[in-house]
Amino acid sequence: MNKPERFRPPSVDTVLRSGDGELAVARHGRAATTDAVRQVLARLREAGQPPVASADYIARMALDRLEAQERPSQRPVINLTGTVLHTNLGRALLAEEAIEAVVTAMRAPTNLEYEIEAGKRGERDAHVRGLIRELTGAEDAVLVNNNASAVLLVLNTLAKDREAIVSRGELIEIGGAFRMPDIMARAGAILHEVGTTNRTHLKDYAEAIGPQTGLLLKVHTSNYVVQGFTAEVEPAALAKLAREHGLPFVDDLGSGTLIDLGRWGLRHEKTVQDALKGGADLVTFSGDKLLGGPQAGIVAGRKDLIAKLAKNPLKRALRLDKLRLAALEATLRLYRNPDKLAERLPTLRLFTRKPDEMRALAERLLPSLTKALGPGWTVEIADCASQIGSGALPLETLPSAGLALKPAGKASGAAVENLATAFRALPLPVIGRIAQGALIFDLRCLEDEAAFAGQLSLLKPEAGDGLA
Repeated sequence: MNKPERFRPPSVDTVLRSGDGELAVARHGRAATTDAVRQVLARLREAGQPPVASADYIARMALDRLEAQERPSQRPVINLTGTVLHTNLGRALLAEEAIEAVVTAMRAPTNLEYEIEAGKRGERDAHVRGLIRELTGAEDAVLVNNNASAVLLVLNTLAKDREAIVSRGELIEIGGAFRMPDIMARAGAILHEVGTTNRTHLKDYAEAIGPQTGLLLKVHTSNYVVQGFTAEVEPAALAKLAREHGLPFVDDLGSGTLIDLGRWGLRHEKTVQDALKGGADLVTFSGDKLLGGPQAGIVAGRKDLIAKLAKNPLKRALRLDKLRLAALEATLRLYRNPDKLAERLPTLRLFTRKPDEMRALAERLLPSLTKALGPGWTVEIADCASQIGSGALPLETLPSAGLALKPAGKASGAAVENLATAFRALPLPVIGRIAQGALIFDLRCLEDEAAFAGQLSLLKPEAGDGLA
């Protein structure tokens, strides 16, 4: 019996002198290319490749490997999930004004903590504190890196080793399995829950107040709704009770918004101004959800309490960098002109798109998408119900339109899954959702039509092979 021929690869030096080898060296350097060639050779040996492999073939594989390694891990995608503020896809898109502000802050030193007129050290929150006071009516404000941090800072400052009284029905869990009781524990506060899951009364809070009470906390259940036989205490009543006992009343809004969304036909969501007028001493909210800015946590309210938060050593650990401060300042300035906000703030622009606009977009894309998929698939225009996302307005849906991609015949779920994988493999990955045996593309968040359509020729819909 003849023994199989031993794999005889070209030398590493020969591979480096080939056309693609020289290209790889020029782009990525000799050391990295040599390493990649050796890795390719090792894999070919392990795979039992034919005894001869050309230098060009090996160089091309090495170059592909190097190019893949150089590709950024975080890159743009096309969000066709139907969820506007998608936590996994980065939540709010920044306005052009905010993007320009970030770029400017990146390119040169800034007066981040420097008072130019006085010629002395300044305080970074000062860049947005005035805007927050102006837009919300709060006496003062402090900034941290997200809303969970805002709650953590408040609890650690005002209720460390003391009790924070909160309704059992408001002990929420936010994304990534972070739970309010866990945040309270890390803050050093003692959780004192009152009432039941569905009903909490003012007397529950009143009976719980004692010498160890640090504050009363109300948590806005923005990511779920309890319906039916329910009862909760109005913030004004909690504020009055807190004042009677000399305690701070904190209202955690979570998503937070600075303007009544009802003017654009959306359901009213309690604003920061509403919370402050309702008697809250401090209000905590996010910058990257309904507000439409960068990731940030904002605490607005009483000046004396804000001063205590600012002195807490945790504040330095949780502070915002100059880039997010620049983006937040630019975003907040847009709120000075509410009449133009839907045009200039991407989040609000996407919320307020009309279904007819998405349906017209679907009609334009249907022919090219049908051609790209081939005869194994059908493409139909479908009605969709978009979501706000990121725990905001959980019952609110936005009428939308999109495209449903289905196998032309009976198929297993694997066929649709494979098609979704093929779209994610495009240079600009397309992320949809699978429902009722189809890949659904909700077009609410598609603003760059050309970017989507221009790469359809690269699609490899092998999922059609899954047809029964």
